Amino acid sequence: MKVISKSAFPGKLNDAEVGELVAKACPPENYRGKKVLVITPDQTRTAPVGLIFKTLHRQIASVTKTFDVLIALGTHPAMSEEAICGRLEISLDERRKQFSNVRFFNHEWDNPAALTEIGTLTAKEVSELTDGLFSLDVPVEINKLVFNYDQIIIVGPVFPHEVVGFSGGNKYLFPGVGGPKILNFFHWLGAVCTNPMIIGNKWTPVRKVVDRAGALVKVDKLCLAMVVAPDKSLAGLFIGTPEAAWDGASDLSKQVHITYKKKPFKTVLSCAPPMYDEIWVAGKCMYKLEPVVADGGELIIYAPHVREVSTTHGHLIEEIGYHCRDYFLKQWDKFKHYPWGVLAHSTHVRGIGVMNNGTEQCRIKVTLATGIPESVCKKINLGYRDPKSIRPEDFVNREGEGVLLVPKAGEMLYHLEQQPKWAGGT
Repeated sequence: MKVISKSAFPGKLNDAEVGELVAKACPPENYRGKKVLVITPDQTRTAPVGLIFKTLHRQIASVTKTFDVLIALGTHPAMSEEAICGRLEISLDERRKQFSNVRFFNHEWDNPAALTEIGTLTAKEVSELTDGLFSLDVPVEINKLVFNYDQIIIVGPVFPHEVVGFSGGNKYLFPGVGGPKILNFFHWLGAVCTNPMIIGNKWTPVRKVVDRAGALVKVDKLCLAMVVAPDKSLAGLFIGTPEAAWDGASDLSKQVHITYKKKPFKTVLSCAPPMYDEIWVAGKCMYKLEPVVADGGELIIYAPHVREVSTTHGHLIEEIGYHCRDYFLKQWDKFKHYPWGVLAHSTHVRGIGVMNNGTEQCRIKVTLATGIPESVCKKINLGYRDPKSIRPEDFVNREGEGVLLVPKAGEMLYHLEQQPKWAGGT
């Protein structure tokens, strides 16, 4: 189908405009008697998911046989019924009444019984997709629930992303509701390319892998790709195939979500919002700001509310620590048996660096000012600051001194007007 879209940037779309777009893209007669599965992200993505969910429900649920929701967790923890209601912006009372027939499912990435293998990306394909970086067979698994439905509707925002370039589209299938084999592979692929070379770029090797995997999902797919402004308003909505809707949304995201600075900063205070409740996701406060930290500078992830590295992967991170890419590549036999997705997360949080004569030399210092104890920070190879010793207001209006405050970090990407060589500049 042709992409149905509207951009209001620098303004915003109102609810009526959203309703008109959804009505045009999803005429009820096309869904009569069908089983529909809405796939949407968890609470770690800012977007008016509830507006789209309720608009879709009002538009087609009365004629469908089923209208259910699957939360695309990737490897994040499962959400409670109450938390899913919050994500969908409905009350528990509304859940019991007008949405009582909607079933909620959490993706189970680590439960083999919940997954089904739908094909393999061959070594030859992988070599072509990754420009020769990798050549291995990659099995593709996905949540088997998707094959119980006639139509998948992906609802989610598009932002610059450290692994794939821009999030959205088929990424809500892989890793959103995918299995660990392909997830671990393409996260490590992104890490080998490095975050600064990936983030904010559209046609990355990882995006090619994700779209090729998406083509293996032989169920009708529709995507409602949102571009959300920093004030949480809806700057644009693109409806079409996952590939086409993402294509349009990522172009708008490049306008909305990238802030350019003239000079790098020696100190960056990157404040994590409450939706990032562990370093596994609060690491985005590093990913989006690494490009504007000066060589030898310090990025501080300020998040007094964060008390866990990762409830799911924390034990592995405590074993390996946070290190640059080359730390792992130069000792591959020692680390290759760890989940590659965990290794990728480690490199993204620690940033660019090299190994010289067996010694790791990272470009910048990364410090946690969180509820995680100093002993743990030292163990995982990150700096520590007592969050009580930091007053964000002391960092205001100091850019001329080389100090940057980002009050809500993690979604806006910061770039230098003239990118250095290590970040893909000339």
